[in-house]
Amino acid sequence: MAAAACAGEQAVEKQLKTWGFKSNVDVLVLYLAGQGIRSIPSLSRFRRLRYLWINNNKIQDLTFLKKNYCLTELYLNNNELTDVSGALNHLHVLQILFLHNNQLGKLGRTVKELKGMISLQNLNLFHNPLAQERDYRLYVIHFLPSVQLLDRKGSGFGKGKNREPFENPEDAILQRAMTRSLMEFSCLDWNKVATCQERRLENKAEEPHEKLTVKFR
Repeated sequence: MAAAACAGEQAVEKQLKTWGFKSNVDVLVLYLAGQGIRSIPSLSRFRRLRYLWINNNKIQDLTFLKKNYCLTELYLNNNELTDVSGALNHLHVLQILFLHNNQLGKLGRTVKELKGMISLQNLNLFHNPLAQERDYRLYVIHFLPSVQLLDRKGSGFGKGKNREPFENPEDAILQRAMTRSLMEFSCLDWNKVATCQERRLENKAEEPHEKLTVKFR
């Protein structure tokens, strides 16, 4: 267990160094995917953590998430989880949760844990034993009405209700940067625009006016 905890700690510290974070409060993103990790130390020092990738590891316990109330995207797919009870019900602002390809076996118990996630929109539970239970999809949709995408396989990034997350944070950050708000300024030479009286006197169709538009990201 000590070796497993040490590996998890090293993975976290490596990420902090890679991203160049100066203090814990600056940490909004952690990417710990695909490192064969069995255990992760408490992430409670990262109170503002929003995006967390822990997919493709060997995680069996999620107690390290107990203080991360600001999480909005959480990727736990392809691990060895058998139960999430008591580990996720405090994540009230979570919007995306990937739990597919684990060993979750009790549908009612799992859904009960997720019912407090009033902002949850995108949920993956496929390739778990619970997904074989009778009326699985109807049960999830009934008790988790905020979910708009259930077991959506694939990756990409859209808009609005059809938005799908990237499992690679670098791709996600690039896409978000390219879709952030724009500032737009337009200029028009009003000296070349005819007045109402001039248009009536000339009695002819007015030609389109030239307009210069500049956009800033």
